[in-house]
Amino acid sequence: MSAARVVLVDDHPVVRQGLVAMLSWSEEIDVVGAVASAQEALDLVATERPDVVVTDLRLGDPRRDGVWLAAQLGGAEDPAVLILTTYDQDRDIVRAVEAGAVGYLLKDAEPEAIINAVQAAAAGHDLVDADLTARVVDTLRQPRPELSERETDVLREVAQGASNREIARRLFVTEATVKTHLVRAFAKLGVDSRTAAVARAHDLGLLDLS
Repeated sequence: MSAARVVLVDDHPVVRQGLVAMLSWSEEIDVVGAVASAQEALDLVATERPDVVVTDLRLGDPRRDGVWLAAQLGGAEDPAVLILTTYDQDRDIVRAVEAGAVGYLLKDAEPEAIINAVQAAAAGHDLVDADLTARVVDTLRQPRPELSERETDVLREVAQGASNREIARRLFVTEATVKTHLVRAFAKLGVDSRTAAVARAHDLGLLDLS
């Protein structure tokens, strides 16, 4: 049986190199390329035709993260996508599974477990175990928060780096009104900062950053 051809995606050079070295320990894995972004990964997949793409969840660009990459590789002839990340959030797991990823592993997993997961993905196996499935189902049952149109407008401006004063001017409201919308959005999303609110709203599909 030939070695599984793998493309690795991680935006941190040191981590990327370490993962390449780890996966290369196995004679049954052939790392055919390692890149930093989702778009680079798509380009490499087109030329190398790997069996598995192992990608970090966060890749620097919130619009093109590991979940976005998994969604792009949903065709019958596309490689399996394995998410390997430091994040253990149920909503992230849901996003990954919904996008078509065959597995979701943490970077602190034992090297043998990661290698086995890559080999299993290459063989066409689904790596979502019973515990993970239960977590996904429980999360999906929870009602998703709903932001008002104005709250969404404010968060979109925040995502672009605008201050409260700039947002107020652009939306033709007072700074106090902007703060009120932010406070309400924070409460609905269960966060306590502007950055966290943008990330959370994006993860939940409530904020399109494209």
